[in-house]
Amino acid sequence: MPEICRFFGIVIAVFYDDHNPPHFHARYGGKKVSMEIDSLRVLEGNISPRALGLIMEWAAQHKDELLEDWELAKHNTQPKKIEPLQ
Repeated sequence: MPEICRFFGIVIAVFYDDHNPPHFHARYGGKKVSMEIDSLRVLEGNISPRALGLIMEWAAQHKDELLEDWELAKHNTQPKKIEPLQ
């Protein structure tokens, strides 16, 4: 699971050759969540509301990069790092 970004203790990653819909994974404080890239809806998991808000803000700013990384990982190619939330 390649890590593509880390900010405020939140780790964002994508899996190689993962299933549709395009999504990413986030970890924070022992909790995990997977989120659809296009809609930013939670597909699975549970995470604190504060962390979820930060993740959604970051993902909204980087949707195109996330989709590019999704395609790279889907084809077993190393995804690119994405700038953290400032």
